[in-house]
Amino acid sequence: MKFRVLTALLFTMSHILSAQAPPLKALPVPKIEQVATAPISSIRGLSVVSDSVAWVSGTQGKAGRTTDGGKTWQWFTVPGCDSVDFRDVEGFTGERAVLMGIASPARIFLTEDGGKNWEQVYFNNDSAIFLDAMEFYGDRKGFIAGDPINGNFKGLITPDGGKTWYNHPMPPADSGEACFAASGTTLRALPGAQVAFASGGTHSRFYRLHGRKWQVTEWPANQGQSSTGIFSFAFYNDKQGVAVGGDYQKPEIVKGNCLLTTDGGASWTAPAAPPRGYRSAVEYIDKNLVICTGPDGTDWSGDGGKTWQALPGEGYHAVRRAKTGRTVYLAGARGRIAVVRGM
Repeated sequence: MKFRVLTALLFTMSHILSAQAPPLKALPVPKIEQVATAPISSIRGLSVVSDSVAWVSGTQGKAGRTTDGGKTWQWFTVPGCDSVDFRDVEGFTGERAVLMGIASPARIFLTEDGGKNWEQVYFNNDSAIFLDAMEFYGDRKGFIAGDPINGNFKGLITPDGGKTWYNHPMPPADSGEACFAASGTTLRALPGAQVAFASGGTHSRFYRLHGRKWQVTEWPANQGQSSTGIFSFAFYNDKQGVAVGGDYQKPEIVKGNCLLTTDGGASWTAPAAPPRGYRSAVEYIDKNLVICTGPDGTDWSGDGGKTWQALPGEGYHAVRRAKTGRTVYLAGARGRIAVVRGM
């Protein structure tokens, strides 16, 4: 008798609580809207300064910018650089930006007049040089990570907003270990003027600079081949981060293509439902909203990267959110530039 009364009471209470609890609200699905087609075969450099200003860069020595939120664009070819692949760009304003050319000779250019003139601020014709990504802490301090030379990763720093560049001590790399210049986001500036980068290839690891010491972390990423590893990562704060990659030659593989950390990169775990395959770029929109993209598709997460859903449409190489603002851009092959609406 007592059991039947207790059961009825619990049943009644559960119905009352259910009636009082608000229904779970489904997040609106973001939409990708193409806003421009650049005269650039492939875009991998993308820097979104604000809701109004964005810069892109890529093959054929070309770059572009918008100062009106993507409505109109100006295109530039850096003189003498028709064969240079500018895989990364850092925009500071609508007038000032830095371009990074990757392979020998590696070149870095600075404009301070909106692309009308470009000053070469770095040149290196070492046959082994290959620069992968560039990142700045604010407007002055900048860092570049590149593939290993003589057993150590290549590092460059600038203290003056990209006008001068100096070599920086870097950690040793294993044989077959390198970085990927897929979207300019295999390197990130972190809180406390720290920097971190990801490697791939036969060995994929996470490197974070603490003061003058590199902390090296193994992670369960897809690795072992020259086409595998982590291609991009992002941090929401000092602790919460997400990394994506996979195998660009086998883009359908999902195992080891996405990793999450809650302790600043000291440990990484796989999400419950990963993106659909190889992804070359990832970006936080806020603590819960995350977006990643690759040549075969774009995915988004509403729970901090634990589960991912597909976005309709083509994939891209790069994705970035405005440094000051919320606008999210995508850029990729065939000069396609898009804005993500609803994030």
